[in-house]
Amino acid sequence: MSKPVNIEDYRALARRRLPKMVFDYLEGGAEDETGLAHNREVFQRVRLRSRRLVDVSKRDSSITLFDRRISAPLLIAPTGLNGSFWPKGDIALARSAARFGIPFLLSTASNSSIEEVAEHADGDLWFQLYVVHRKLAEQFVRRAMDAGYSTLVLTVDVAVNGKRERDIRNGFEMPMHYGFRTLIDGVTHPRWSMSYLRHGMPQLANFVSADAGDTELQAALMSRQMDATFSWEDLKWLRQIWPRKLLVKGLSRWQDAERSVALGADGVIFSNHGGRQLDGAVAPFEVLCSSENTTHRPVFIDSGIRRGSDVVKAVAAGATAVLLGRATLYGLAAAGERGVDDVLAIMKDEIDRTLAQLGCPTVEGLSRDYLALPGSASALQQELAQ
Repeated sequence: MSKPVNIEDYRALARRRLPKMVFDYLEGGAEDETGLAHNREVFQRVRLRSRRLVDVSKRDSSITLFDRRISAPLLIAPTGLNGSFWPKGDIALARSAARFGIPFLLSTASNSSIEEVAEHADGDLWFQLYVVHRKLAEQFVRRAMDAGYSTLVLTVDVAVNGKRERDIRNGFEMPMHYGFRTLIDGVTHPRWSMSYLRHGMPQLANFVSADAGDTELQAALMSRQMDATFSWEDLKWLRQIWPRKLLVKGLSRWQDAERSVALGADGVIFSNHGGRQLDGAVAPFEVLCSSENTTHRPVFIDSGIRRGSDVVKAVAAGATAVLLGRATLYGLAAAGERGVDDVLAIMKDEIDRTLAQLGCPTVEGLSRDYLALPGSASALQQELAQ
């Protein structure tokens, strides 16, 4: 393939380089995967309305986020097991984000530890928290604080793990198990296999230092099940032990966004986990379009974002910024840190071109006036606004 020109080109390169089971982990969703398609469809249904005879000779894609200027309304989303796509994948993503002047969110399920990423990347680091066990969650929070992470992101949409049928069929899990099919898959993808053999098996680095003498904690780690009892009262507890910026991720109702802010959250992230948890879930962009922001705090979305025009649509609809998940992972899986750089450059270029075509010289000047939203008052929109 010639030089990639869009995210889909990087997806094709990632598919070519990765063994099937690893690409399926990156690409797959829950059950019938209708949510994957829906996340893209909602962006395609919203059209753009341009203004003409506007001076767009100079354009600015930057925004102010939590008193910091970032180069574009982009964040790199928290994604797990990035070391299975590229050695030290978490560090590669964080370093690329720092170069582009945007935040990087490190997943609890990362293959590089909280401390290791902070040591090797000097950008704005955020930590995403899965609550597997309260004691362990508190340890993670303290470690992120000590390592200088500016923002904590609590993920609340994984009470149980989604049924990802591709992973079940492939036997994909961490640590990886080697069967005949796995070995054949590796042999037919030699670039990935040689890299994997040279750098060793990825592990869940943040869990390695957990207290081995605490049998209850070790049992929780072995089961790798989320704490399904975590509730609004526990959000209050988390707010008390984390003094910096706090976001709640995984919401799909404005009512829950308002309640999160009332309990001390500094912002919210509408997310359906990239279609990987509940199949048939409403798309985050759909939720965003269903109502004006009533929280008066930053609102972010993820899931299904593949074009700079998707980013522009999201910001025009009321998002402060968007989180890139699979898009940057395609770049990582295809070409490592250089691939992530290229994906971000493509996104920023497409944002800039879309602004020029819209007749809007700045991202901060976007509004719903630039959008043609379908079905202004449907029953679905009314439900989502609840």
